[in-house]
Amino acid sequence: MENYTELLKQDIRFKEGLNACMNCGVCTAICPAAEFYTYDPRKVIDMVQSGDNDAIGELLRSDTIWYCGECMSCKTRCPRGNTPGLVIMALRTLSQKTGLFAESEKGRQQFAIKRTVGENIFRYGYCVASYAVNPDMHPEQGPIWEYILNHTHDVFERLGGKIDEYGTGPLRRIPEDARDELKKIFEVTGGTRFFESIEEHSRKKATELGLEFKDEGTDNEYFIEVYTANNGKHTS
Repeated sequence: MENYTELLKQDIRFKEGLNACMNCGVCTAICPAAEFYTYDPRKVIDMVQSGDNDAIGELLRSDTIWYCGECMSCKTRCPRGNTPGLVIMALRTLSQKTGLFAESEKGRQQFAIKRTVGENIFRYGYCVASYAVNPDMHPEQGPIWEYILNHTHDVFERLGGKIDEYGTGPLRRIPEDARDELKKIFEVTGGTRFFESIEEHSRKKATELGLEFKDEGTDNEYFIEVYTANNGKHTS
């Protein structure tokens, strides 16, 4: 088994986020996520600080580390200068690198994020391209969103947008050489390998669950399962 504590210590966010927790619970008291989810940052930090490898492994496999909204309210209140939100980030990254993210419902959603927000970076030059959002997958946006998508150019041009046009202005088309540069940055920094790892572990999980998995896009059983799954046990 991997030594998770030693791996966490290699992450600068872990080093900066955990000084010495005295288990006072102030982080939990201020945490918006703790109000709604089955989530207690005090317990997470206590568990990590204990160095119990089995317990940390369970954290990496759990839904727990994916409840944090990374608002950093915890940083503003901790009397010992800890930042549980940074520790959670380190735990998430380790979960992704080890493939343990695929063992929890919320963790598996990393595949959906990679296939949408992640790949939008290379495809459009934006993390979230408003004109690329499928309204059928976002019913919470309501009918206005679908109207906007059906009249994209008319709506956004009136707001100063430059849809699919080169030059300046919001929503402008990002030149291909700029997008190629983004890809090179990902390759040099390890981001490309990170994305590939998420794909590999997700494919393995899809096979385990007996679900269809395609190399591209969102039109496959595993993506839909990951995107829509809700066991109803996440809220407190």
